[in-house]
Amino acid sequence: MGSLTSIYVFACVFLSILWNNIQPTVENKITANYSGHLLTEVPKNIPVHTHILDLSHNSISEITNFRFTSLSDLQVLNLSHNLITELDFSAFMFNQDLEYLDLSHNNIWTAYCQLLARLRHLDLSFNKFTVLPICQEFGIMFHLEYLGLSAMMIRRSDFRYVAHLQLDTVFLTLEDFSLYEPLSLTALNTRSLHIVFATNQNFNFSLLYDGMSTSEKLKIVNLRYTLSHKDFPSPSLELQKKIKATDLMLDTVDLEWTVILQIFLLVWDSSVEHLTVRNLIFRGPVVELTEYKHVPLLRSLEQLLSLGSSMKALTLERVRNKLYYFNQEILYRQFSEMNIDSLTIHDACMPHMLCPKKRSSFQYINFSRNALTDELFQNCDTLANLKILILHRNKFESLSKVSFMTSRMKSLRYLDMSSNLLRNSRAEGRCQWADSLAELDLSSNQLTEAVFECLPANINKVDLQNNQIANVPKGIAELHSLQELNLASNRLADLPGCRAFTGLEILNIERNLILTPSADFFETCPSVKELQAGQNPFKCSCELQDFLRLERQSGGKLSGWPEAYVCKYPEDLSGTQLKDFHLTELACNTTLLLVTALLLTLVLVAVVAFPCIYLDVPWYVRMLWQWTQTKRRAWHDCPEERETALQFHTFISYSERDSLWVKNELIPNLEKGEGCIQLCQHERNFIPGKSIVENIINCIEKSYKSIFVLSPNFVQSEWCHYELYFAHHRLFSENSNSLILILLEPIPSYVIPARYHKLKALMAKRTYLEWPKERSKHALFWANLRAAVNIKLPTSFETDEEQSDVTSTSSITQRLIK
Repeated sequence: MGSLTSIYVFACVFLSILWNNIQPTVENKITANYSGHLLTEVPKNIPVHTHILDLSHNSISEITNFRFTSLSDLQVLNLSHNLITELDFSAFMFNQDLEYLDLSHNNIWTAYCQLLARLRHLDLSFNKFTVLPICQEFGIMFHLEYLGLSAMMIRRSDFRYVAHLQLDTVFLTLEDFSLYEPLSLTALNTRSLHIVFATNQNFNFSLLYDGMSTSEKLKIVNLRYTLSHKDFPSPSLELQKKIKATDLMLDTVDLEWTVILQIFLLVWDSSVEHLTVRNLIFRGPVVELTEYKHVPLLRSLEQLLSLGSSMKALTLERVRNKLYYFNQEILYRQFSEMNIDSLTIHDACMPHMLCPKKRSSFQYINFSRNALTDELFQNCDTLANLKILILHRNKFESLSKVSFMTSRMKSLRYLDMSSNLLRNSRAEGRCQWADSLAELDLSSNQLTEAVFECLPANINKVDLQNNQIANVPKGIAELHSLQELNLASNRLADLPGCRAFTGLEILNIERNLILTPSADFFETCPSVKELQAGQNPFKCSCELQDFLRLERQSGGKLSGWPEAYVCKYPEDLSGTQLKDFHLTELACNTTLLLVTALLLTLVLVAVVAFPCIYLDVPWYVRMLWQWTQTKRRAWHDCPEERETALQFHTFISYSERDSLWVKNELIPNLEKGEGCIQLCQHERNFIPGKSIVENIINCIEKSYKSIFVLSPNFVQSEWCHYELYFAHHRLFSENSNSLILILLEPIPSYVIPARYHKLKALMAKRTYLEWPKERSKHALFWANLRAAVNIKLPTSFETDEEQSDVTSTSSITQRLIK
C-alpha cells in the first residue's frame, strides 16, 4: 500500500511539472520550457513529441550523443547561455526535422561536424572558438539562412565551404581578436552582416571596408581606435568601387574627430543610403578644429556635400563631444547643407542648428532630446520641402515663436513639440502657422486654455495631453478640419463642446478631473465616432445616470468601456465599475420623487383620517385634553379638594328630552323612603363659574355611581357623550364598577353614531336595567336600582340607619351588575 501511494505522489508531481513546462503553441506544437531551471544536464523525461525545446540559461556542460535520440519531432532547440565546452553535431543526427539550433553564449572551443540537412538557423556566436567553426558539412546545408559564428581570427580560407550559400544573415562575434586577413569577408554571400568586435581592442577597419563590400546591410558594434589618426588606414580606390552596402549602422563608436570625418567621407562617396551612428563619442585634437582653414578634411567634406550622393538618411543618436574648444558652427554648417532627405540628431546636447543657405532637400528632421531654443529656424526660407519636424524634449518656451518658425515651411505636415517648456499668453500676440500643417503634438508642456486661440486653422489632429488646460473657451475660432483632439491628463471638469470643432471624430479626455460628464455630448458633437473618457474620478450619483444612459445609446463609441470607467466617489463605491452602478428612476427623478412622496402622504393621511373620522378620534383627544387641564387646575387651585370623599350615591346623565321621566320617575323613586339616596344632578349640583366639563368631572368623581339613561335621545346629545366618556375613563383609571345603564327606550344599532363605539361596547359587555312598560314591574325595577347605588357615604352626608339597607341589598347589587 505504501509503494502505491509513493507511485501516485510521484505521478502527480511529474504531471504537475509537465503541465507547467509543456504547453501547446498557437500552431498546436508542443513546447517544453526548461529555461532557468538550474539544470546541469539535459532532462531525461522530455516528452517524445516535443517540437520546441528551451534549455537556455542553465548550467549544462555536456551534450551526450543519445539524449535527443527519442525526440524525432524536434524542430527548435535552444541551448544558449549554458556551460557547454565541446559540441558534437552527431548528438542531433536523429533529429531530422531540426530547423533552429541556438548554442550561443557557451564556452565551446571545438566542434565535431555532422550533416543537419534541414537546418535554417545555426547560432554559435559568443563562444571560445579560435578559428571560425565552419565545417565541410555546412556547405550542403542548402536551407541555411542564419549563421552565427565566433572566432579570434579570420582567414581567407575560412569561408570556402559556405561561399556558395545564399545566406540572409551572418553574425560574427570577434572577442580577443588577433588576426584578420584582408578581403576574407568578401567571400561571403549574405544580405546582412552583423559584427560585434571586442570592447577593449582597436578596431580593424579592414573589417569595415570588406563588410561594406560584402552585404547590403552592415552593422558593426564597438568601433574603438586609440592610435593616431595619422595611422588610420584608408581604403584603396579599387575597394571603394566594390562597396555595395546601402544600410550601415555603427553602434558604440569612440573615435577621434578626424577618423570620424574620414569614415564619413568614405560613406558619403559610396552606395550607402542610410547611415546610423549610435552611442558616438568623438575626441580631439583641438587645434585642428579651431582654425577652419587648417583642416583639409573639412574642406574635402564641404566639397563632397556640395555634390550629389546616394545617401538619403543620416541618424546620429546619443552623441557626446569631448572637444572642449570645438567650433560648433563648422559642424552645424555641414549638417545644414547636407543634400539628403532625412536628418536625425537625437540626444546630442545640441544647442542650435543653422538654417541652410540654399533650398534644402530635407523632408524629415528629428532633433529630439537636445537643447534647442526658440531661435531655431527663425526667418528660414530654405526648408520649403520639409514635411516632418520633430523637436521633442528641447527648451522651447514661446508657442508664438514656434508658429512663426513654421510659417515659411510650405510643405510641413507634422510637427512634434512635445515635452518642452511651451507657454502661450495673449500678450505674445497672434500665431502664424504653415497652412499645410495637419498634425501637431503639443503634449507635456505648460499650456493653458489660451492655446485654442493659437492653433492652426487647417489642423486635422492636435495632441494637448498633459498640459494645464481647465476648459475649452467659448468664442474661439472654428477649426472645421480638426478630426482628432487629445486632451488627456489636463484639468477639465466636464466634456468640452464641439461648437468650434464641427468635424471632430475622436476625442480623448482621459485622466482629467471629470466627476459627472455631460449627458448631451453626442448631441452637441454628432460627428464624434470615438470618445475616450476613462480613468477620471467619476462621482457615482444620480447625475451620472444620464451619462450611463448615453453609453447604452452610443453604440460602442465609448472607448475603453467598461474597464477604464470606475467610480472614485463616494468612498463606499470606490473601485466599482460604472456598468455595475445602478440607481432607481425614483431615486434620481426629483419630480417623480416629489409626486410619489405626495401620493404616499395623501394615502397615509387618508388611511389615518378614515378611522379617525369614523371613530371620532379628534373628539376623544379633545376630551382627554380638557380632562387633563381640569385635573391640573384642580391640583393647583384647590389643594384642599384633592382628597374629597364621596358626596353622592350617583350622578345622573340623561338627555334633556328625557328630563320629564328623570324628574317625575327616577328622582322621586330614589330619593323617597328609607335610606334616602343622594343624587347629583346638573341642574342642582353644577357650581356656577366653572366650565361644564369641569362640573361634569367633579360630579362624576364625587359620586359612587353614574347612571346613564339611554334612549335615542341620549345618543343624539353631545353632552351626554362627554359624561359617558369621563365616566368610562374613571372606570378604567380607578378600576371601579361605577357605571349603571338604564335603557329607557330601545335603541336600534343603526341609530347609534359610529363615534359612540364606547357605548356600543358597554351595551354589548355590561348588564343594563331596562325600563319596563308594565306598571306591575316598576317596583322591582326601583328596588334593583336602589340596591345598585346604595352605599354608606361619609357620616357628614348620611345617617347611621342606612347601613343596614346597604348590607341587606349587597347580594342583589352584585347580581344585577354581573
